[in-house]
Amino acid sequence: MENYTFTHLSKTREELLAGSFSATSLTELYLKRALAGDRYNAFLEVFNDSALATAKRIDDKVASGKPMGKLAGAIIGIKDNMCYQGHKVSAASKILDGFESVYTATAIQRLIDEDAIILGRLNCDEFAMGSSNENSSYGPVKNPINEALVPGGSSGGSAAAVAADLCMVSLGSDTGGSIRQPAAFCGLVGMKPTYGRVSRYGLIAFASSFDQIGPFTKNVHDAELVYQIMAGRDEMDATSSSRLVHESPSAKDKFTFAYYEEVMNSPGLHPRTKALFVEKLDALRAAGHEVISTSFPYLEHLVPCYYVLTTAEASSNLGRYDGVHYGRRSEASQDIPTTYFNSRTEGFGAEVKRRIMLGTFVLSSGYYDAYYTKGQKVRRLIKDATDDILKKADFLISPTTPHPAFKVGEKANDPIALYLEDIFTVQANLSGNPAITVPMGTTDEGLPLGLQLFGRSFDEATLFRAASLI
Repeated sequence: MENYTFTHLSKTREELLAGSFSATSLTELYLKRALAGDRYNAFLEVFNDSALATAKRIDDKVASGKPMGKLAGAIIGIKDNMCYQGHKVSAASKILDGFESVYTATAIQRLIDEDAIILGRLNCDEFAMGSSNENSSYGPVKNPINEALVPGGSSGGSAAAVAADLCMVSLGSDTGGSIRQPAAFCGLVGMKPTYGRVSRYGLIAFASSFDQIGPFTKNVHDAELVYQIMAGRDEMDATSSSRLVHESPSAKDKFTFAYYEEVMNSPGLHPRTKALFVEKLDALRAAGHEVISTSFPYLEHLVPCYYVLTTAEASSNLGRYDGVHYGRRSEASQDIPTTYFNSRTEGFGAEVKRRIMLGTFVLSSGYYDAYYTKGQKVRRLIKDATDDILKKADFLISPTTPHPAFKVGEKANDPIALYLEDIFTVQANLSGNPAITVPMGTTDEGLPLGLQLFGRSFDEATLFRAASLI
């Protein structure tokens, strides 16, 4: 087992059922790998006892000949903002240090019901606020491809764990690119479903009208499998969609891909990113697909609109962490005002405080209409303009990020530069559309670059088909 090489979830399941190994021996191997991979700071905690207990239950099912789930033998890590009953969850924040969840997120439960083994919780930017995984209260995550570089954020631990073979698949959350950007930086497939397609029940909220749970995988087939299991209506989440989850995509063999001329001509685009992107467009044309250039009138408004609205929602969502309702209570507290002030001062990191203050300002009397209301109007315009483009094209295509992973600490003191990391990814969250990143190639230094596909709402099946084609 020491030299076991994971390739596909379906193959692992077949090997398990064939008796090539037991679920227990496989779990022990990955527990060992997760502990040995501690230098990346990807795992905040491994669930040794519960993972081995699940593995034993699966082995008992195999021995008795009972039907096995679609994910039998799948070793999965979860971002540290998803609840798993009887296990700690902290959103990588000191304010939730020691908190243990009393229920399991619907997305995780659906994986467990298909015999997945949850290995542990993965590091992330505090409350999923960040683009480099340097904002965690438990230290930055390192990119396994080059430990001097960031893995991307906010789901950096989820990306690093899969890239380093510490688990087979991981779950992340995507509010403005927090799955796709780290997947691109680590050479993985990362997928954000349509808003409402996967239940948010059990996901610690950052911005409730943006957040979506999605998978990190090494291939498109595994991403589609995990997505199909998690997707679907959940009575515990009123925003989850009741639309059917389609497994079969459109019968079309040829697609129309649209790209933004502004992206192609952007001075901030890394030369190798541009060259690889042009190669992909040429390859699609050569394969008989139509590639068209288009323009987006609100491109420069995407990031400002995103940060106005998400910080407003963060300010509202994080109001509960006050040392009274939720979260740690400062020992220096003397009355209610000092309890609130000291608990939040000690419990929240700098970036979370920054976004709470920005959001509180946006929602404050006298500024609500100028910022929040206007931001919602701009979001509507972005959604309508996006839908108009996807009436004449099957997909929007772009680089996932303007450049490869950057050095740890390189942008840590420049929040604006970090906010602009989301330039190619936030549109899908503002409009609610599904999007996926696949590996596009590497720089001359061997650093991964990603290609993003952005599809029509609730048509993930066709999106996966196109991603497999690419």
